[in-house]
Amino acid sequence: MEKKPVSVFNIAVIVAALGYFVDIYDLLLFSIIRVPSLRDLGLDDSRIASDGLLIINIQMIGLMLGGIVWGILGDIKGRLKVLYASIILYSLGNIANGFVQTVEQYAIIRFITGFGLAGELGAGITLVSELLPKNKRGIGTSLVAGIGLMGAVFAFFIKENFHWRTCYFIGGGLGLMLLFLRVGVLESKLFELMDKKVKKGNFFMFFTNKDRLKRYLLCILIGLPTWYVIGILVSFSKEFAEHLKIVGAIDPGRSVMFAYLGISIGDIASGLISQWFKSRKKALHLFFGFSAITISLYFMLNGATASQMYAVCGLLGFSTGFWAIFVTIAAEQFGTNIRATAATTVPNMVRGSLALISLLFTGLMPYMGYLKSGMVTGAVVMLIAWTAVFLSQETFHKDLNFVEE
Repeated sequence: MEKKPVSVFNIAVIVAALGYFVDIYDLLLFSIIRVPSLRDLGLDDSRIASDGLLIINIQMIGLMLGGIVWGILGDIKGRLKVLYASIILYSLGNIANGFVQTVEQYAIIRFITGFGLAGELGAGITLVSELLPKNKRGIGTSLVAGIGLMGAVFAFFIKENFHWRTCYFIGGGLGLMLLFLRVGVLESKLFELMDKKVKKGNFFMFFTNKDRLKRYLLCILIGLPTWYVIGILVSFSKEFAEHLKIVGAIDPGRSVMFAYLGISIGDIASGLISQWFKSRKKALHLFFGFSAITISLYFMLNGATASQMYAVCGLLGFSTGFWAIFVTIAAEQFGTNIRATAATTVPNMVRGSLALISLLFTGLMPYMGYLKSGMVTGAVVMLIAWTAVFLSQETFHKDLNFVEE
């Protein structure tokens, strides 16, 4: 009997997209409601900036550590079990966020929520990558990211209509609703048919082989520009606007909304372009070129209007809309026995790297000032990431039915 072709619009892809939608809503919610929530806790503008950066960094550290734990469990216990557990944790974490009264409480609960959020994307992309044939993988994962990233846009409109505490309650409720949608999704056949004797989910395997370590580090470095743009330029657009003398008030939440609208479109476009080129690397080079141009535009906004700054945030988002390709490459680089570990840890290592990027940014400030520190940080990040693209392997035609030894 002829095998029926797998559609990119199957239940696993749709549910993974909705799962990532909630993941992004919850992940970006703090950036969107940072100012009103911290002001409500009694902080002045200087502390809103400094404590806000601290809370974001702590959340990202939670993502980084959670990525390791969920990735290992995804290879040992299965992709679906990780999705269930992570959803429960980050949903309860968001509900708890709605009750915080101090910065310390806020930071601790964002760490826990970040830990939970770390399991959603990697496990979902791994499942979709293993389910779809190689000529459809890029389209499937781009749909997951493109639809999922609209969660940030949804979060902005929720913020515009509800109190910040209610926004967290809504995020927790959406996560719990996901548990019911997951019931109809089947486990990856590649995972189920894997030889039981194969060592699975060994995180240290990335460090026991030079070639494997190189592949792993390059995957992480490729993603650095995304969180430089979102975590620094977009999340702190209000502060950059003051130094750029932007005419009109800037709402960071609106900046995030425009950026993620751009990222969503960019992710779908980059996936289709990679299919057209039949190359992940060529698509990355194209979007890295866009990123270099739009980052430069951002720092040339001196005296511009708020509308122009929002427009550039949208362009920044589009130019860094290679998240789906980046995570797909991480999944395609490694064998089935550590694929979930790779696809889950790599994006969360990138998210966690925001702490190092912001350390460079703030460390340069006393010597260069706010704007020049941002420029130099961006130049360093782009140079490192683009070099990683040149050195990485092409994975477009790779068969995923293999294991690491």
